[in-house]
Order: sequence, then structure tokens, then C-alpha cells
Amino acid sequence: MWSTFLVTDEEGRTVNPAAGTVGVAAGGPAQGPGGLTNLMTGRSTFGGNKRRRTTSTGHAMSEAQEGKIKLAFFVAIVGVVLTVLGVGTEFWVELAPPKSFYNNQTCLTAHYGLWKGCTKTLWVADIDPERESCGPAELPGEANCTYFKFFTTGENAVLFQKTTQKNLNVATAMLSLFSLFLMVMGAICITMALSKEILFFLKPASICFILSGVMVLLALLVFHQSVMAFLASDHTVPLHHELSWSVSCIGCAGAVLIVGGILFLLLALPYSPWQRCLPHKDGGS
Repeated sequence: MWSTFLVTDEEGRTVNPAAGTVGVAAGGPAQGPGGLTNLMTGRSTFGGNKRRRTTSTGHAMSEAQEGKIKLAFFVAIVGVVLTVLGVGTEFWVELAPPKSFYNNQTCLTAHYGLWKGCTKTLWVADIDPERESCGPAELPGEANCTYFKFFTTGENAVLFQKTTQKNLNVATAMLSLFSLFLMVMGAICITMALSKEILFFLKPASICFILSGVMVLLALLVFHQSVMAFLASDHTVPLHHELSWSVSCIGCAGAVLIVGGILFLLLALPYSPWQRCLPHKDGGS
């Protein structure tokens, strides 16, 4: 007469090593002769292949959802890159007096951004004859750039006898920096959502990206007001002004960030808005 000992696996099922079966402790149904082999190799006989981790709501993130999240994240990253490019460059606005104002073979043009301003001496012969003002700033010439003292000593800058409005310039810079902070927070949320497969992180990410886009556009409006105040500070030197390519980067970045945030918000919904708006109809009906 021989005795049989029972072994219980991690899921509470009883294993009979002698018979090579897996069952319930009360004599439940056996799982076949391969149960012990599967248990020893670490594979579950009650679940088939390896399952994906589930979200906090109990639903697993599918590969299609993950692909959509990555695509929306790429859109948001484009907005972040455009914002960094615009904030870090000094081609927000170009200022140019008439090219014949100094009655010389050279003329002076200027351009500035959030952090520094540059003046550039150009040869009048290099300027388009149909252009009345000096410029553009991309022409070759001798440039001189200096950082603004808004954030150190609090002094205003003087260009062409006109004085900048430091309060508006500082407000523009602060809005831009805070928008970059929100972008970083949104990127962290998306990284957590992809690594932990938790769709909940899409909601704060969408809020961060939408707010950052709105703040970028708001910074653009404040900067435009600072330029208008700068031009109205003195009328001794007539100036032609035009917003440059850094402003274009900022404007596109704000729109792209808002679109990316809306995409994350749609992906965070528990249902597909397209299926709600356009319900599927059977062919027979």
C-alpha cells in the first residue's frame, strides 16, 4: 500500500505528482497529464499564453491603443520641439529703419527675442532695390548681440532710441517657461501610461498639453503687445517691424500642442466617440 501526497500550486489548485494531474482540493476535475509539467515549467494551464497586464479598470491595453497613444505622443513631441526652437532663438521680431535714413553706404537693422537682442550692420548695396527698409536680418553683415538685463538688474533695453517694456517681456518669458514645465509633466504622464499600461495617466497628460498650448499662444499675444508698446515709446526714428520665424514656430507649437492634448483626451474616454456619433448598422437593416 502506498500513500499519495498532494501539492498546491500558486493558484490554489491541487497537484498530484504521482498521477501528473492538477485539480481542485476537493477532487475537482483533472487538467490532464501535462499539468505537472506545465506547473514545473512555470506555465499556467488555466489561461493559455501569457496575458498582457491589465489597467486599473480591469481592461488590458491593446496594441491598437498603444499605437494610437504613441502617435498622439509624437504629435505632442513635435509641438514641444517647436516651442523649444522658438523660445531659444532671438528672431521673434525684426526692426529696420529706412535704408536711406543714415545717408550712408550701410544701414542698421535689429532683431530680438525673449532673452537677447542683436543689431546688425548691412551694406545698402546688398539689399533688394525694391525694399524700402533695411534688411532682412539674414543678409551678411557685422552683428552685435547682448543679453537683456530684465532678469538681473531689471534694466530696460534701448534700441533705435526706443525703450522696451520689461514687465511685458518678463511676462512673456515666464509664460513660455511655465508652458515648457507643463510639457515635461505631460510627457512624464504619457511615459507612465505606456510603461505601466494605465490609461488614467492620459487624462492629466491631456490637460498638461492643452494648457501648455494655450499658454504658448497667450505668451505670443503678450509679446505682440510688448512690441507695440516698444514702438510707441519714441517716434524719433521711423521703424518698420515684422514678426519673424521664431514667432511662427511658437504659433504652430501652440496649435500642435492643443491638438495633441485633445487626442489624448479622446483616447482616455471609456468609449469611442466615433462609435457614439456614427453607430454601426448591420447590413440587413
